Amino acid sequence: MTIIANYGNVLLILACLFGFFMAWGVGANDVANAMGTSVGSGALTIRQAILIAVLLEFTGAYLAGGSVTETIRKGIIDPSMPLLVANPDLLVYGMLASLLAAGTWLLVATNFGWPVSTTHSIVGAIVGFAAVGISAEAVSWGKVGAIVASWVISPLMSGLFAFFIFLSVQRLILNTENPFRNAKRFMPVYMLLVGFMISMVTLIKGLKHIGLPLDYIESIGLSLVFGLIIMFIGRKALANIKEDARADQTFYFSSVEKVFGVMMIFTACAMAFAHGSNDVANAVGPLAAVVSVVYSGGEIISHAAVPPWVLLLGAVGIVAGLATWGYKVIATIGSHITELTPSRGFAAELAAASTVVMASGLGLPISTTHTLVGAVLGVGLARGIGALNLRVIGTIFMSWLITLPAGAILAIVFFHTLKLIFG
Repeated sequence: MTIIANYGNVLLILACLFGFFMAWGVGANDVANAMGTSVGSGALTIRQAILIAVLLEFTGAYLAGGSVTETIRKGIIDPSMPLLVANPDLLVYGMLASLLAAGTWLLVATNFGWPVSTTHSIVGAIVGFAAVGISAEAVSWGKVGAIVASWVISPLMSGLFAFFIFLSVQRLILNTENPFRNAKRFMPVYMLLVGFMISMVTLIKGLKHIGLPLDYIESIGLSLVFGLIIMFIGRKALANIKEDARADQTFYFSSVEKVFGVMMIFTACAMAFAHGSNDVANAVGPLAAVVSVVYSGGEIISHAAVPPWVLLLGAVGIVAGLATWGYKVIATIGSHITELTPSRGFAAELAAASTVVMASGLGLPISTTHTLVGAVLGVGLARGIGALNLRVIGTIFMSWLITLPAGAILAIVFFHTLKLIFG
């Protein structure tokens, strides 16, 4: 109590700095979840992708990031523990250390172009300080196990979806004698899927924090209506495109790819909005915990109102990260794993969105980063193992394994350093 009373303003300033640093890392590393495939396939330039992502990530983070959030991120530690109640300064040190540790790891990963999970980074950091700085019993190991399970669940689900989606695109449209005619026949079905998945991702991931009174079944119904509207509009637009007898198959093939490119831009926008609204909590959750403890004079609240300026800080941090270093991880996902075209990128993004929707409905733990990487792998496998850059894939998998322990070790070091500094 005395430490919080004496150093409250200093702790708040540090929390803002570390929270901004963490949000910067989220923007720099995780923006590739939404925009990597769009850039790699040529549907968007890197400048266009960053401008779109800046707008939608900021909008999602600030407007739909939530006025109330779990300040003890993901329920990893129990704030009602007697040791924490008696020593709230330990929680403050731990959250500061977690933000700094996760931000540092994201800085390292982004520098090398590794797409890692920002959620796993902050969770690993919180587990590290809690297990060593408080006690092993303070950690909800069941929750940690579920998060580790997402390493396998996320890429497997999205990889399978992407494999079969792209296989269907090849069989029904691209590898046929007349891709243009078949595109007009089957494209409305893909448009229905895009409209449905865009709506579902936005409703269950992008708007869940603003108290929209829709359950999962109601979201499905509304999304299906939106998907049918998109299909109707798409069918009308395709009907106006007439076949040119003078054009060769290369021309038609290029036209078909352009249509896939337009659809994947819509999917990318939905993913960017949902990511901003959902993952801003990785930075503002621990920051809000420190703010609530300092403002209350030492009382720990597991669910606390988040001041608008905290969400604004997180939103600005995400935008700063993706605008400055976002291109590094975009390059890895967009071009280093496998060669992408608009149809391949479309299959990957539709698979990633489908996986997010399916996992949310089943209550499965999931990582959006691992999901998109798995989807890109699935698209590559549909063309044969030779289409994949196995060296890059091996490096990415290794970075995933390192993320939790790296966050934990850094948090332990920073936690003890802060304890030493503030006594």
